Amino acid sequence: MSYTNFVKTAEAQALINTPGVLFIDCSFALNDKEWGRQEYEKAHIPGALYADLDKDLSGPITPGKTGRHPLPGKKELEARIASWGITPTTQVIAYDAGAGFMAAARLWWLLKWAGHEQVAVLDGGKKVWAEKGFPLESGTVTPVAAAFTAHYDDYLLADAAAVLKAIEVNGSCVIDSRTADRYAGQNETIDPVAGHIPEAISRPFNANITPEGVVAGQDVVRGYFAADFAKDEVIFYCGSGVTAAFNVLLANYAGYPMPKLYAGSWSEWITDDARPVAVNV
Repeated sequence: MSYTNFVKTAEAQALINTPGVLFIDCSFALNDKEWGRQEYEKAHIPGALYADLDKDLSGPITPGKTGRHPLPGKKELEARIASWGITPTTQVIAYDAGAGFMAAARLWWLLKWAGHEQVAVLDGGKKVWAEKGFPLESGTVTPVAAAFTAHYDDYLLADAAAVLKAIEVNGSCVIDSRTADRYAGQNETIDPVAGHIPEAISRPFNANITPEGVVAGQDVVRGYFAADFAKDEVIFYCGSGVTAAFNVLLANYAGYPMPKLYAGSWSEWITDDARPVAVNV
């Protein structure tokens, strides 16, 4: 069976040590950038590799031009995917410390962008995996490189100019995936400018996580985005293009067509003073 959005922990557990299945641990914390690798080395799903959000899943930051997590270059990403041993038939299962809304969804989106369909995020992440008593191991895993040719789908991307056009045109829907307080311009502790893109609507990335730490049912998620996908074009953004990828993943899981991701997101948007900013009062 091919998994292309989420995979349940019980299903994933049955795939440990299965040829052609690759687990990748993407655990990361914005306030402690070494934490994720340290947690991986302490305990990870058997056979899992580690991918670092800053070093592996992002490109170089250009101050005053890019956001906090710019996309990797196409050639660099293709080489990185090959170095992990991913082939066109590999089933990738990405996970992080929690439900997948940090860096696991970013890896999911990057692989989709590169043309690799067989990638899913572990529903509930390592937290739920461990709660169920499924096995973990310590140390590190060294990948064996493979041949991989990317086929990038740039239709999945929107840049700042496209977002600016979208907020001026009927039939488009721009969605802010950050928490409601940051959307409103309150409690902004990450980026130097508070607020949101004018006309954007708030759809917090964590609204569809249950108290048990797993994703809500497909019908619930479908209803959450129903009004948005009645529009002709849907563009998601967040602070730096990471948690917005989780909302894109949720939309795919709910059965909607793949929307666009403004990968630069808010942290890139505010590098140009000419771009408009709105704040809820």
